[in-house]
Amino acid sequence: MANFFPRWTNILPLKVVVCGGFAAAAIVAGVTYYFTPEYTRVGYMPSQPVPFSHDIHVTQLGMDCRYCHTQVEVSGHSNVPTTQTCISCHGENKVQWESPKLEAVRNSWSTGLPIMWDRIHKAPDYAYFNHAVHVNRGVSCVSCHGNVDQMPVVYQAESQSMGWCLECHRNPEPNLRPLDEVYNLTWTPTDSGLDQASLGKELVDDWHINPPETCAGCHR
Repeated sequence: MANFFPRWTNILPLKVVVCGGFAAAAIVAGVTYYFTPEYTRVGYMPSQPVPFSHDIHVTQLGMDCRYCHTQVEVSGHSNVPTTQTCISCHGENKVQWESPKLEAVRNSWSTGLPIMWDRIHKAPDYAYFNHAVHVNRGVSCVSCHGNVDQMPVVYQAESQSMGWCLECHRNPEPNLRPLDEVYNLTWTPTDSGLDQASLGKELVDDWHINPPETCAGCHR
């Protein structure tokens, strides 16, 4: 009796096993990559045209975040400092004005061209994020950017992935603080005489905080 199946089907199981193995390896590699710091940019620390140290300016000199990031409370996006902001201290008061570290500032001031800062934190174009909404409801810089005041060079401290955002939207209490402490990066819940859980619940109730958890909240 003739063979019912053609001869090439003899190696078909082997082909299925090999293809299945490659597919499984690709899935594992993809999942592994998309959940690692390399994808989420955690630790991303680019060299900036001006070696600005937040540790010196914030911790040692006591400068408020809003002196340089002037739009954080009123804009959907937090602005980077303009050349005029740097000049207001370093140029007018001649603070280390001749330092090689300020070469980019001097060039920008003389040419009128902006300083080309390398952006570190950026929400995808398809995701809606309003910076002012968050800080005006008690979410501090520390919650999203880490202890920037202690960074000689700013880097991305949190993944800021969709899952990371949803975790806060579903349970905002751990990240809330009084509005007058949002820019106090050394503040702790004990300063208010309450534990974070009690304080967070109180603020959620007082401000009627109800962050969106559906796709339409961020993808508009």
